[in-house]
Amino acid sequence: MTDYSEEQRNELEALESIYPDSFTVLSENPTTFTITVTSEAGENDETVQTTLKFIYREKYPDEAPLHEIISQENLDDNDVTDIIKLLEQQAEENLGMVMIFTLVSAVQEKLNEIVDQIKTRREEEKKQKEREAEEEEKQRFHGTPVTIENFLNWKAKFDAELLEIKRKKMKEEEQAGKNKLSGKQLFEMDHNLDTSDIQFLEE
Repeated sequence: MTDYSEEQRNELEALESIYPDSFTVLSENPTTFTITVTSEAGENDETVQTTLKFIYREKYPDEAPLHEIISQENLDDNDVTDIIKLLEQQAEENLGMVMIFTLVSAVQEKLNEIVDQIKTRREEEKKQKEREAEEEEKQRFHGTPVTIENFLNWKAKFDAELLEIKRKKMKEEEQAGKNKLSGKQLFEMDHNLDTSDIQFLEE
């Protein structure tokens, strides 16, 4: 007959030795404890971290331990969901064997992957910004490359503007022509013009 209490007690002693700074017993009945798992340092010494809570069930390890994430740092909701699924999968695969170290190791590996993904994503974002800045610089110095399509668009716009200028000019000239008085009209408006002609002849 399996002595579950003995197996659980031996595993607790091993876990306390393996994780001296992150292992904490919360209660003994039922046996409840936490282990804080931290990833390796990523870019700028950034890490991701989660604290796992485990509760031994009466027939552990023939029954999977209860587990949950009670805190986390720098993880988004999708990461937390993935870790919970990972714990469930690993627990099912390791039934019948003490498994806490295996579960924690799997989470540790997952956190390291997340840090690498964050680093890769930031590098891609940085490269994208550099490419955009480089393209903007090229546009500033070289302008828009001439193609048949954009030349025709420019020409159509230019012709339309030129036509509008001509129309305005013709309209102004037409308006000026209407306002221009004939010699007879000027004579009738200014009676001094007849004497000015006589004075011109006398001179």
